[in-house]
Amino acid sequence: MSAPADALPSGVPGLPALLEPATARLRLRQWCDADRAPFAALNADPEVMRCFPAPLARADSDAMAERCQGLIAAHGWGPWAVERREDGAFVGMVGLHVPAAALPCAPCVEVAWRLARAHWGRGYASEAAAAALRAGFEVLGLASIVSFTVLANQRSRRVMERIGMRDSGADFDHPAVAEGSPLRRHCLYRITRGEWLAHQAAVPQA
Repeated sequence: MSAPADALPSGVPGLPALLEPATARLRLRQWCDADRAPFAALNADPEVMRCFPAPLARADSDAMAERCQGLIAAHGWGPWAVERREDGAFVGMVGLHVPAAALPCAPCVEVAWRLARAHWGRGYASEAAAAALRAGFEVLGLASIVSFTVLANQRSRRVMERIGMRDSGADFDHPAVAEGSPLRRHCLYRITRGEWLAHQAAVPQA
């Protein structure tokens, strides 16, 4: 996930009440203090952070959680904490935000995710990201949503495709990644509201 912007661009609404999407297995919710330790653990995991410049120190991870919490408090939505409904276990972070970086697609709303490795391989990323898309299109009324990652991140690219997003072909160099880094080149996926509606009609809903 790129660093989020503080202000929302024209056409991207804030909400008067807190939005917390849910699925059969997961709840996307506001952050709490108890999330910080497991979030720091996943941000310190080299495998989780393989497609990011470096793992995060505890202070940086806590600052990121606080930033996400503040965005949700300010706008009613944002990069949510994700918990498993059956036992309240912290799964990771999934949600919507406006990237602050000067990206080729800006201004835009990104759907992004970062899950603890213990929860990989269970379909949680796709399930939570699909819930975030639904919130973006049905509640926020967005015209389109993007997602992006380094070219080699096949795991995230498969999630993007499962939730109906398609590679736009508009690869770009991420301005927040150092020149010469193998992580600088990113692919850009996008889905419009019309494409999302068609995907909903084509895919059986749980």
